[in-house]
Amino acid sequence: MKQFLMGNEAIALGACHAGVRLVAGYPGTPSTEILESVAKQKDPDIYVEWSVNEKAALEVAAGAAYSGARTLVTMKQVGLNVASDPLMSLAYVGVKGGMVVVVADDPGPISSQTEQDTRTFASYSKLPVFDPSSPEEAYQMIQDAFTLSEEEGTPVLFRPTTRVCHSCADIEVLDQKPVFPEPEGFIRDTARFVIFPKASYQNHLRIEKRNPLIGKRFSSYRYNTLTGKGKKALVTGGISTAYAREALLGYEGEFLHLCVATPFPFPEELGRKLLNEADEVLVLEELDPVLEKALIFLCGKYHLNVTIHGKLDGFVPAAGENSVEILKNAMYEFFDDFPRPPIPEAVLEDLPVRPPVLCAGCPHRASFYAVKQAMKGRKAVFCGDIGCYTLGNAMPLDMVDTCLCMGADVTIAQGIRRVDPDTTCFSFIGDSTFFASGITGVVNAVYNQSDIILIVLDNSTTAMTGHQPHPGTGQTMMGTISEKISIEKILTAIGVTSIRTVDPLNYKAAVKAVADAAKEKGVRAIIFRSPCIAVVKPEKPVVIDREKCVGCKKCIRDLGCPALMMNDNKASVEESLCTGCGLCSQICPTSAISKEGK
Repeated sequence: MKQFLMGNEAIALGACHAGVRLVAGYPGTPSTEILESVAKQKDPDIYVEWSVNEKAALEVAAGAAYSGARTLVTMKQVGLNVASDPLMSLAYVGVKGGMVVVVADDPGPISSQTEQDTRTFASYSKLPVFDPSSPEEAYQMIQDAFTLSEEEGTPVLFRPTTRVCHSCADIEVLDQKPVFPEPEGFIRDTARFVIFPKASYQNHLRIEKRNPLIGKRFSSYRYNTLTGKGKKALVTGGISTAYAREALLGYEGEFLHLCVATPFPFPEELGRKLLNEADEVLVLEELDPVLEKALIFLCGKYHLNVTIHGKLDGFVPAAGENSVEILKNAMYEFFDDFPRPPIPEAVLEDLPVRPPVLCAGCPHRASFYAVKQAMKGRKAVFCGDIGCYTLGNAMPLDMVDTCLCMGADVTIAQGIRRVDPDTTCFSFIGDSTFFASGITGVVNAVYNQSDIILIVLDNSTTAMTGHQPHPGTGQTMMGTISEKISIEKILTAIGVTSIRTVDPLNYKAAVKAVADAAKEKGVRAIIFRSPCIAVVKPEKPVVIDREKCVGCKKCIRDLGCPALMMNDNKASVEESLCTGCGLCSQICPTSAISKEGK
């Protein structure tokens, strides 16, 4: 039957139809909906969890795969950095049940710190990788990935990109899930599952012997296709295959077209067949020149005089997303008779910039503002982290001086303080990120007697990626209620003796908490606890007394709340945006703003 599915839903359904038994992951755009879509199936045979981070997720899945179950791990490309430690070893140890690690890449990047290419990581880790070009391919390809993983006894990487993850299509799917045998359970085999140097050496030899055979197998894989004829050739992979097909609509010139769905191990026989027929090749791919380098390698290996164009010689951009327009321009330069792409129409000039901002009523705005006011006139550094609160760097708050990766706020603050002892160093971290990667840094700070102020921005959810539960929320992805893990108790157990918990929307109390903490030494923590406005019912909008308002713009200039604006030289509130948090009413110098009824 046919279903209209988003790419992530197609991947999830394909995994279910492949007999997956355990799914673990950590939320990260553009991968998040995969795990959530599996959970929505409510299949009693499938266990689903949001793990505390990607490393934990991969290790949980590895244990289940050791026991013969098919497992799925989900993350985005930067999450693979966190999971890389166990994955590199697991590549040597192998698995018994099929294990697919879905790593959604984010060319652009649209919502990430980096533009990493998981295909390059596949080569580095010596693991096979699948690169679907559409939701339709993704549905079937994830099932093929499980089959390959189980037959070869190895984890397999699966690399959809943002446009595959979030595009939608009518997809032919199975009308019911096939029946799979029960996993046989864990069978003790220390020679296999206990990794030792000698075993790693032997496994390395096995992997080097295995991968060329997988590459040969990939040369006949149904999604690796070579079509057409001529002396010029296109080579495409992933979403660029879809873009190329659209760009080629109406063009009737002769050319060869190689579509590569399995970049590593590269399907050498198919690539060599192309190079034996073509004189000149244009490679279209995102992000690294993975296919381009593989073809150049084949030219050298087999002494083939073929010119390869792509990212390395500037035919296509070296960074960022591809598009139909970008590929049309490359094809115009490559083909002698390709029609000239239309010149883009002039865009309207002087359009206002619309940068991302904290939501109206976001408690993080109140937290940042309280710290800013308490530290006025003092030398301070504000180390940020990954999450909604990264937007605290925007004006007028301007409260994020560093942002590297998840959990780095705590440790970077320690390093700055060691070099600059006259600076008060703050680290801002969210509640979900604290559990994912912040605890280690706090342990390091206490153990090494650092002098920092830890600010935990606890909004009771994983807000940036879609409000997923975490260990502090008291619920799991399976819908069960668990004991809420207390951030205060964790900090106490680590050895943090100065801990304050305050509502950031209580402006005076929040400022006092920061001022008091700044007078102390050592590791001290302030937990600003107030729920995300997306998970609680908003209060009525604030009311502005136009008689009292003097048009000073302090509320707008200090807070930058999207719900506040000027109207006839007076402050005005956009009622559809205002959540009634009341922060603006607490800083208005003329008391012109009030919560309704107060």
